[in-house]
Parts: sequence; structure tokens; C-alpha cells
Amino acid sequence: MGKKNKQFVEKVTAMEDDFAQWYTDVVKQANLVDYGSVRGTMIIKPYGYAIWENIRDELDRQIKATGHSNVSFPLFIPEGLLQKEKDHVEGFAPEVAWVTHGGEEELAERLAVRPTSEVLFCEYYAKNVHSYRDLPMLYNQWSNVVRWEKTTRPFLRSLEFHWQEGHTAHATSDDAAEETNQMLEVYADVVENYLAIPVVRGRKTEKEKFAGANYTLTIETLMHDGKALQAGTSHHFGSGFAEAFDITYLDENGDSQYVHQTSWGITTRLIGALIMVHGDNRGLVIPPRIAPTQAIVVPIAQHKEGVLDKAYDLHDRLKDLVRVDIDPSDKTPGWKFNETEMKGVPVRIEMGPKDIEKDQVVLVRRDTGEKEFVALAELEQRLPVLLEEIQQNLYQKALDHLNEKTSVVVNMDEFSQTLEQEGGFLKAMWCGDEACEEKIKEETQATSRCIPFEQEKVADTCVCCGKEAKELVYWAKAY
Repeated sequence: MGKKNKQFVEKVTAMEDDFAQWYTDVVKQANLVDYGSVRGTMIIKPYGYAIWENIRDELDRQIKATGHSNVSFPLFIPEGLLQKEKDHVEGFAPEVAWVTHGGEEELAERLAVRPTSEVLFCEYYAKNVHSYRDLPMLYNQWSNVVRWEKTTRPFLRSLEFHWQEGHTAHATSDDAAEETNQMLEVYADVVENYLAIPVVRGRKTEKEKFAGANYTLTIETLMHDGKALQAGTSHHFGSGFAEAFDITYLDENGDSQYVHQTSWGITTRLIGALIMVHGDNRGLVIPPRIAPTQAIVVPIAQHKEGVLDKAYDLHDRLKDLVRVDIDPSDKTPGWKFNETEMKGVPVRIEMGPKDIEKDQVVLVRRDTGEKEFVALAELEQRLPVLLEEIQQNLYQKALDHLNEKTSVVVNMDEFSQTLEQEGGFLKAMWCGDEACEEKIKEETQATSRCIPFEQEKVADTCVCCGKEAKELVYWAKAY
């Protein structure tokens, strides 16, 4: 590798030396974002947004396939409306950004810049739900929201971020529960089968649930450094919001009933998860199903007659088969290799004079670095298969890491020692007392990630207090 090529990679701190700096370096060098002029905001650049679009498009397809319609609700929420549901507003109060002036005039009532839109949908439901025939109302919106975070990091936690927020109203609690479960499974499918990130499904504790919800379901993921990341949540509201906003309907017997609601959301922090689960010291590694560019043609010795023409011919041959690009720039091959690796392009297709003579190309995998010589006549058959092999390999590698970094602990000494030395998910029994949950967080900085659907009994007593245990909980330090 030449000096210039080496310098390109040296711009990324080794993840083993400083994982946080590695993350920031990769985000910058892969050209995903730039910083906005307001602290904690980000400009998502074309390549970063293309990744989000691929996630969004698949999720949007599945949301519509489950019977939901997209809508668009206002950005601003009157303060009085936000105050209607006490638990909800208390949960979001520290993060709300307020508008106090319109032009030169001070507003009679402050406006919240939406941190989430539950109350807006509640106001809508109150006006538009009358009969059981109006239900269910199944809505989703793609939007940006603002939460005034103290500590920010691109994608993971920013003042403003993109997301989708689903909001539904149902006749019964059981219908709402079915919806809550269904949407969690949609999220799990997108994260596991498209982003190649394994998840742990479960329920949040009372302390960690969404403000105003009866309960919150979650998919939890594990990053390369052993910290957890909440990848998506689905909330069952019961009739709490309906009672606060007087959202009622007449049932089949003509009796007035409260609706039962849900909400659910996934955000651009999934791009942060993608980086931290699959990335390495050479940059991004993007699963093929979500990659903006699945394969890139890199001509070798392109100054020689016919090489560039053949490379373009190859690009045109493949463009209806996969998402393919070409790098015809006059940079050195090594520099081009480093750039495509930094961007995480799943397959590099090299073609030089010798390859042209042999009617072949060289396929280079981003996930393993392995090279494969493929006859041109067999390329259309081999390339999609290779992309699927890469997709499955990335998922399996991440699953192996999750399993290796999941430990069982039965007392606080084991808890603290394992968290310090190994990190990752800690499976431990819990008595159900919030005081123990608080104590664990205070002493170790670990939080309860979820009460997994797949319960095990790894001990008889609570990891913290030693009293009789009620359920298994996954704990971890988290982003």
C-alpha cells in the first residue's frame, strides 16, 4: 500500500484504541454527515441519506402491507394540548424546544416543536372517531422531531432526527395489543433481515417504558464495543390517552366506549447501529440489502486502450441486476479501493487488461476481503449469490458476537466484574422492585434493557437484593 493510501486509512482511529473516536472518524470519512450550525444538529449528506432511504423504503413497504396509511401532522404543538396527558408531558418536558415568538410578536401561548406527536393524533381522533365503524385508525408519518439532548452524537443522539411514528386507535385493548406485537415484529424483520443485526425482543420495565404507555415493547441490539442500543419500540397506551382527550366511540350496542391506542417508532439512529455493529478499522461495512451501492466497478490501468470502455460496458450490463456504480476517476487503484472500503460497498469488481484478456473479473468482498476470479459469462449468475452470502455472513457474525457477549450473572459482585471486564448483555434475575433497578444503575451505570419474551430461570433470587426473583432481565450499558 502506497503512502497516500496508508494516509487515507490513518484518518480513522483504531476502534480498539478509542471506539467513540473511531465512530466519529468513520461517520466523517465515509461522508455520511456534516455538523449543522446549531449544536447537536447534523446535515445528512447524500450517501448517508441514501442509506436511510433504503431503510425507510423497506419499512414503509411493510407498514403499508400491514394496512397502515401515511399522513402528515403539524410540527408545532400548543402548550395546552401537550399538557393534557400528565405522565406524557412530564416524560418529555426536559427535552422540549419551545417557540415563544412569531415574527416580532410574542405568542399568547408557547408552541412546542414536536418531540413526538401523540397529543396531535389524540386531538384528531377525538374529532374523527364516532362509531366502531371508524375503527381501527391505522396511521403512520415520516417526519423529523426535536429533542433538546444534553449530549449529542451523529445518528445516535441529536437535537433533530428523522423517524417514522405510527399511531393507531382500536376498539379494544386486545386489538391494540395485537397491533403492538405486530409492529415490533415488523421492526425486528427490517433490522435482522435487512440491516443484518440480531435483536433481543422484550418488554421494558415500568421505569423504562414510554411516558404515558401501559407498556412498551422493544428490540435491543448489541454494538461491537459491548454497549446496547435500543433499535425500535412499540407502545400500548390502553385507554389512558383516550380518557385524557375524551376519545370515545359508540359500540355495536350503542354504548360509549374509550378507544385503545398504540404508537411505535424507528429513527435514523439505526444508521449508528449499522456502523457500530458491522464497521471495522477500514470504515463502514454495509449489508447488501440496504447498501446504496451493492457493487462498484473499478477499472485497473484504465489509461490503457479499451479498459475504461470495457468497465462502462460491464456497468451497463449489471445496472438492471444490482445497484452498481463505477469509479472512472484518475485516482490510483489503491486509493479507489480504500474509498470503496470506507463506504462499505459490499463487492468491488476489478477489471484490468489481464482480466479482459482472460474474459474474467475479480470480485472482492468487503466483509472478508476475499478475492474471487469469475468468468464474465458467469458474472450475472454469481454476483447476486455472492451478495446474499455476504448478507448472511454479516448477520451470523453479529449473532456470534451477541452470543459471545451475553453472560449470566447471579449476584452483584459477578454483575460488576463481568460488566467491567466483558461488557455486553448481562442476563440476571430481578425481583421486580424499582429500587433494585435504581441501585444497579447507580452502582454500575447499567440499565435494564428489556424483560425478554423468552424467559429463563438462571437463579432463584434477585441479582441485587437476594429476595425471590420474578423474572429474567437483560442489563447493559447503553447508548
